[in-house]
Amino acid sequence: MEEQQQVEVEVEVPSYFVCPISLQIMRDPVTLPTGITYDRDGIERWLLTAGTCPLTKQPVPPDCDPTPNHTLRRLIQSWCALHADHGVDLVPTPKPPADRARVADLVSRLRAATSSAALLDALRELRDVAAESERNRKLLAAVPGAVDVLAAVVVGSCRDAKSSGHAKAACDEALEIVCSLELSERCLARLVERNEELVDALVATLQRTNTTSRAHAALLLEAVTAVMPSNRLVSLPEEVFGEAVQLLRDRVSSPATRAALHVLVGTTSWGRNRVKAVDAGAVAVLVDMLLDGPVERRGCELALAALDRMCGCAEGRAALVSHGAGVAVVGRKVLRVSEVASEKAVRVLRSVARHAATAAVVQEMAQTGAVEKLCVVAQSEQCGERTRERARETLRLHARAWRNSPCLQPHLQALYPSC
Repeated sequence: MEEQQQVEVEVEVPSYFVCPISLQIMRDPVTLPTGITYDRDGIERWLLTAGTCPLTKQPVPPDCDPTPNHTLRRLIQSWCALHADHGVDLVPTPKPPADRARVADLVSRLRAATSSAALLDALRELRDVAAESERNRKLLAAVPGAVDVLAAVVVGSCRDAKSSGHAKAACDEALEIVCSLELSERCLARLVERNEELVDALVATLQRTNTTSRAHAALLLEAVTAVMPSNRLVSLPEEVFGEAVQLLRDRVSSPATRAALHVLVGTTSWGRNRVKAVDAGAVAVLVDMLLDGPVERRGCELALAALDRMCGCAEGRAALVSHGAGVAVVGRKVLRVSEVASEKAVRVLRSVARHAATAAVVQEMAQTGAVEKLCVVAQSEQCGERTRERARETLRLHARAWRNSPCLQPHLQALYPSC
């Protein structure tokens, strides 16, 4: 920063060398149809969300390809070289951006590859192109059939992954590219419809030891299950839930953990899937996650949402109350994380109190402070009315056991009758 300030003091930068967005010397000047020139990186980022020229406010077509201003770039490069002794950085000649024809050609090479070496070469070149810019990724996603051929590589490679290192490498490259594209729900739904073996391929990738590949597979599994029709969701194989739970155990990465939580929440609206998740050990892993240490707010909300789903079946409630810290850790999250987390935790406690309330569980809820939290929620303006009503409903279920409990502080006992 000090060096930049010195440059500004010693050398006056021509105003037309400066990008109107970044206010820095342009390294790759491009001109919009409005006639205004910007640095390529800045204007491409702007157009992703705005769709207008920043200075003139005139609309810019979505498929606009800014024109490189080679004359201005050469002037900037010459000026920087002339003032290099004053600390001005040289501006290298930028690499030409990918065009639609080049991206389409790479996809064609991918389709036509007849050897593993040719397939890998095309994939790696396509990956490098996609990694260059958001613009390139949009170009790739827009090429007809590009996503389908990448998915076909994942599926086909996973069939041979146990016997071929090239197949594993091809799967890894294709997964990385697909995950970078930020596909629309419509595109993902079409992908799921056309590739019935995709989920099995992702499960096979999750069973490998490569953490990067597992993370990419988790992200894609989250995306495809989110758009999958209910008739396919209810028949997901048990391995999906086993691998989601294993991701939570291994803590491969924060994005992979969050993806696994989304998979558990999104797929367990149906009883059969809840049982599959419980049988895979989801309840114990979720409780341990909440118990072990600080969990980011969204992660905590998702973990509690998943527990809420699991407690929708008898097996899930049994797994929660059998865990030594299950009831306690859920009660502890009430009013400590967020309104969403409190709502989910109260729902879990209500399920336990309504359907799994042995004398020991009722006593445990009082001893661990869960009943105290319910009393506070029932009177708290921090929670929505539905959450407060659920708390009051739960308290009424075992009023005789809890109203005069020695575990309740006197001021909370005073609140109890109004619940």
